[in-house]
Amino acid sequence: MYLPQEIIRKKRDNIALTPDEINFFIQGIAKDTVSEGQIAAFAMAVYFNDMTMNERVALTCAMRDSGMVLNWDHMNFGGPIVDKHSTGGVGDVTSLMLGPMVAACGGFVPMISGRGLGHTGGTLDKLESIPGYNIMPSNEVFGQVTKSAGVAIIGQTGDLAPADKRVYATRDITATVDNISLITASILSKKLAAGLESLVMDVKVGSGAFMPTYDASEELAKSIVAVANGAGTKTTALLTDMNQVLASSAGNAVEVREAVQFLTGEYRNPRLFEVTMALCADMLLNAGLAKAESEARAQLQAVLDNGAAAERFGKMVHGLGGPADFVENYDNYLANAAIIKPVFAETSGFAGAMDTRALGMAVVSMGGGRKVASDSIDDAVGLTDMIRLGQTLDNQTPLAVIHARSEAQWQEAAQAVRQAVTVTEQAPAATPDVYRRIRAEDV
Repeated sequence: MYLPQEIIRKKRDNIALTPDEINFFIQGIAKDTVSEGQIAAFAMAVYFNDMTMNERVALTCAMRDSGMVLNWDHMNFGGPIVDKHSTGGVGDVTSLMLGPMVAACGGFVPMISGRGLGHTGGTLDKLESIPGYNIMPSNEVFGQVTKSAGVAIIGQTGDLAPADKRVYATRDITATVDNISLITASILSKKLAAGLESLVMDVKVGSGAFMPTYDASEELAKSIVAVANGAGTKTTALLTDMNQVLASSAGNAVEVREAVQFLTGEYRNPRLFEVTMALCADMLLNAGLAKAESEARAQLQAVLDNGAAAERFGKMVHGLGGPADFVENYDNYLANAAIIKPVFAETSGFAGAMDTRALGMAVVSMGGGRKVASDSIDDAVGLTDMIRLGQTLDNQTPLAVIHARSEAQWQEAAQAVRQAVTVTEQAPAATPDVYRRIRAEDV
């Protein structure tokens, strides 16, 4: 029998905790026998003293096991269960194409996603711009759609990793959010509770990333790979660029529109294509669905070309309550803003740098995200035709096309976009779309 205060004292004194001690404490959080004050003290002790990799594995497993852990054995999927998680960004719509693409190659993707947080867009908010799409189906429907379409993207139910919900809420109000050990356990506990066999982590780098520096992003990626593999789930990570908006659009309905256009081949932003293909290829390799990256990419290109990936997306949308003809007639269903017009730079030159976070906040300010949790989302607003770094700016090439509800809102957003993009006389040096891959042997 342990006492919560003795576990806190041990961590405070920088002594490594045993898996049993960590498990006792986390179970207490789930059962409400550990108080909010004790959670805060524990989080602060970890913040200052950090955790060993063994402690991180124990913390992640305890939080994963604090509620229901999904098991798909009874579904007889007949293929590997795989997933991807991103630390979030602006215009990061990869999940909407990636899930169907991997499904069309033989994987099964039961993806539990989140809402927008701060300047980053939320996959659930995007999907809710599709009329009828149910982000909170029963576990039975979740399993059925995953089996029939190969992919289902839904929201987190209360019985998955409930301890994380309490811990995160306390961290949020006690300035203990930005600790690698706690971030790792929070991300992975929810993902691993979904019953995955393998996972690819997309850790963003740059001005729109969650982590402030390349080194911090790399440290988080290495921690996630080490801990997830330690917890028994084969995991790799990619460090991908978020120094500019990833897709050509940022918003909810506008990103869904771009995702469908990507899947059908109507339009594919080259950076979005490269990051999506790299993540998908790693998912196929981890799952044993391809033996080499070249083989994986060939399979993925084939399911884009023959329409199989778009078909899987349509099946998922319909299976979760959306229109049966959504892929074919998406423009009939997605909301449009009252004012859609371009904003131009005040001087000509090159798009030299981008404050990606500021662009994300411009979308939030228009109502495309939440300032507080209770805010409702305006699906129609956002940015499209976003400039890419290195492109020439003149009176013919806009910084972006702004989708706004009113002229006043458009003016405010236009000012924010102009301030967020730095115009330079020379083109900037190109940055890679994918900086590096991190595998278990790298950590």
